[in-house]
Amino acid sequence: MLSKTEEDYLKALFHLASEDKEHKAGTNQLAVVLSVKPASVNSMLKKLKDKQLVDYQKYGRLSLTTAGREAALGLIRKHRLWETFLYQALGFSWDEVHEVAEQLEHVQSEKLIARLDHFLNYPETDPHGDPIPNAAGVMASKPIMTLAAVPIGQSCKITGVKDDSNLFLQYLTGLGLHLDARITVLEHIPFDHSLRIQTKDKDWQVSEKFSRHIFVDLIDEKVSCV
Repeated sequence: MLSKTEEDYLKALFHLASEDKEHKAGTNQLAVVLSVKPASVNSMLKKLKDKQLVDYQKYGRLSLTTAGREAALGLIRKHRLWETFLYQALGFSWDEVHEVAEQLEHVQSEKLIARLDHFLNYPETDPHGDPIPNAAGVMASKPIMTLAAVPIGQSCKITGVKDDSNLFLQYLTGLGLHLDARITVLEHIPFDHSLRIQTKDKDWQVSEKFSRHIFVDLIDEKVSCV
């Protein structure tokens, strides 16, 4: 059985490696993400290597072994199922679920997680649009199109967020935006790459950073913009 700290390391390494072409990460990256000293990272990595969960060379790049990847995916599965349960069954907002799920993800009962999955009718995504690994550890790819790439006059719907921080999610909520919310792009502004968008009956101007942190699917419909 893994400790909470060991699980946190595996999950952090999984997320970092997922963003790397070689599916590897560095010790300094882990230290920053986990807010710990590099010496603590090296000490933990030695333990995880002894358990055959990471491939690690001192001062080198590191990656998850097959067993380490399976453990990380199991943790991510539990986290996202708990987020979904909190959101759907208990009425938590999408900016509230992450912190609570961080605590619940370390529950060890496989029977409980299987029943939770069944109770939720086997959801494929969590409240932020992130894919939920299934019981076999298979996880679908994340969406790739962002709002920034949507052409003028094109409508789309939100399928996920790249930034799931409380501040960003609360900002979206303030704009009346959520998963599946519809957006129409009215204008690309060349000066700062911001966008003018329409949501329901309101127009907004949003920053380039905002538009690159929203994942979308196109809706087969265009509007005329002037």
